Amino acid sequence: MTAQTQFVKKTPLVQERKYKCEYCARAFSRSEHRSRHERSHTKERPFKCMKCRSTFVRRDLLLRHDRTVHAKDGGVPLHSEVKRRSTKNSSAAGPSKPTIAIEPAIEQLDGNEGLVDMETAAALMTELHQAAAAAMVDQEQMLLRERSQRSMSSDFATVPYTPGAIRVENMSTWDPPTPSSSTGPDLPKAESQDWNANTLQLPLGHPTSMERSFSAEPRSYAASPNPYFAGFASPSGLPSHATPPPPPPAVVDDNDRNEVLENIRKIDVERAVMDRFRLPSKSGLNRYLSAYFNLFHHHLPFLHMSSFKPGTIAPPLLLAVLSIGALYTFEKEQAYTLHLSSKVLVNNFLHRNDFSSLNCPLWTTQTLLLNMVFASWSGDAKGLEWAYSIRALLANMVAGGRYELQQRLEKRGGKLPTRDEWISDEGCRRTYFAVYIFFGLLTLTFNHTPAISYNEFDAIALPCSETLWNTEADEQLWREAYINEPTPTFAEAHNRLLKGDTPLYSAFAARVMINALFLEVWSLKRSPDIVDAVVSEYRGKLSAALDTWHKALDSCTTESMIVPLTAPQKGHPLLFNAMAMYRCTAARLEVDFMSIQEALQDHSPEEVASGMTAAADTFTRSESMTKVIQLCFECFQIPALMGIRWVARTSAVNWSVEHPLCGFDLMLILSLWLFKLEQEMDTIPPTAEEQAMLSKVRSLFDEDSVELYGSRLSAAVARVWGGMVDEVVVWGITNLLGESFKLHSHTLALNDDAGLTMSSSASSPASSPEMDEDMESELD
Repeated sequence: MTAQTQFVKKTPLVQERKYKCEYCARAFSRSEHRSRHERSHTKERPFKCMKCRSTFVRRDLLLRHDRTVHAKDGGVPLHSEVKRRSTKNSSAAGPSKPTIAIEPAIEQLDGNEGLVDMETAAALMTELHQAAAAAMVDQEQMLLRERSQRSMSSDFATVPYTPGAIRVENMSTWDPPTPSSSTGPDLPKAESQDWNANTLQLPLGHPTSMERSFSAEPRSYAASPNPYFAGFASPSGLPSHATPPPPPPAVVDDNDRNEVLENIRKIDVERAVMDRFRLPSKSGLNRYLSAYFNLFHHHLPFLHMSSFKPGTIAPPLLLAVLSIGALYTFEKEQAYTLHLSSKVLVNNFLHRNDFSSLNCPLWTTQTLLLNMVFASWSGDAKGLEWAYSIRALLANMVAGGRYELQQRLEKRGGKLPTRDEWISDEGCRRTYFAVYIFFGLLTLTFNHTPAISYNEFDAIALPCSETLWNTEADEQLWREAYINEPTPTFAEAHNRLLKGDTPLYSAFAARVMINALFLEVWSLKRSPDIVDAVVSEYRGKLSAALDTWHKALDSCTTESMIVPLTAPQKGHPLLFNAMAMYRCTAARLEVDFMSIQEALQDHSPEEVASGMTAAADTFTRSESMTKVIQLCFECFQIPALMGIRWVARTSAVNWSVEHPLCGFDLMLILSLWLFKLEQEMDTIPPTAEEQAMLSKVRSLFDEDSVELYGSRLSAAVARVWGGMVDEVVVWGITNLLGESFKLHSHTLALNDDAGLTMSSSASSPASSPEMDEDMESELD
């Protein structure tokens, strides 16, 4: 592309700020934005309610007031001028034909006057491809889903949560809070039977005015045949000895599929599944296996890919893996069918054989873990209740398995294991630590008391590097790598962190240790009877241990294996996940929203948002809080620098669930801190450190974006984060978090111009999607 073409394309995007405020130094690109801003100086409230004496600064607030306060009067509700014009135009044009969303892409090409670069063209072609695929749902898949739904409704009536809990609508119509943002088409809800996970392409959003105003230029992402390797990964940035990961396990032919089916028949002696379950086709099985091992496995890598053979693996574990893979391909009905079948098979197996915690096969622990992961993040309270009900069982199985592992190691003595023995032992360790990490996330999100204490693994060696775990070298080369691999025990690494001595371990081990430090912080905050002096001393030790943990990241075992995921930093995705947990743990030392965590258990966005808003009354500004805000800013800066639209549409399948879960605390702290600053600006001026942080946050937005929320930066941050985590939904819990932040942002915005207090706004009626439409269309 020539420099002249680039200049022609970018020029219309940059608008001159020629409308200057008469009362301060701020300037705007649109006169209506200046007028709205000047009302904050003049206190003018030109929009008057004709049904009462209330007045408002903005028309959208008047519309919302009419909808919420006067809805019971029976009168005709007010409407946005923009909405009225669009309704009139659409009615005049006559009824529209059903489409598959191809026309918007064509119009976008036509509207660019021939100035379309290769990236835009590739993205638009991807959208056209997906729109066409949405109209071609395989008949066999539809029949399977219908049959599964009928059978599951009658025979699995005891399942404590409903299949509709996970909202897998793939794409919403959310736009970042900016007048010039543009939406993209939705992803198809189901793909055809011959769809291959390795050719999945998520539509790439075009830069909005907010993204263009970020302090760093957003990176360019061209559509790629394999999006798992798109983005920040580049051949020049990889080590010279980099090796690809093992290929995902696959069903080779129909004989392999028949073998899987026969294994299910053998274990299902009660005929609880086979009479009402249809195994997906070979291509369907491979689609789900590829999605699991390419998208989920690297965030919790306890399975051994090379030895995972669908024809020999235990059927309940295979079905659990397939269920999560189906979620990542946005086939939620099939995902629930596989999940419920896995639950039934493993439960019947455990009851039939009367296993104790000391002799359970490892695959039963792995199956229950994946079933709990599926249910806990389903976005439904009943799924979480079921997961909580078997939490003690899984903890006992881990305790029994850990004891058996120690017995085997002691019996072997100092003798080096064979490679097969090591794979078995390492698989046990990784599984138990994966359960430990998952339980930590339950504690972080829902305030569940830890089922496994932070020091229960003292004598167990930490997991090895992913490169060694996945190596396929011969026995001699493996043995040399094994001997040179640093694998300290849990206790050794923990003691070194507390002493300020940097430990050497793997990325998986780093994720384990930050989970341990988080549980110690959680226990400290839940121990009110401890003397203040002891709390202060222990808190200082934990803070120093967190700093040491952070420094130790540079010394983690070097990974030479290419991980097929996109992350905004070098290293394994486990380190990216661990950093999210690190920021949240450091923040929890200063502030802890226990009541909001418990409200999340009920999965009601209105209740959660009410608690989020009410937390402002107990939120205080301090020097230590300003340091926490730096961590919150880093969390928000990551998607800002990468591009909000791109992250919103790709992070669900690239990043782990840790990021929205940990980001919930951090973004709530940031929004409340900004609100306190905005509320107390005149009475308690910000310190130099606070002013610096405020400027850093504001630099991520353009003026127009913030003005959409009446100069409320707190509301803008909450709205952007809520819309981002709610854009593409794989795990239903992100929908709950996103909706809660959206309601929270509305309350913060209302407090700016409507003259409400935090306590009154927290109990006000929740806004509806229609109100959002009125507000955004009026502001545009």
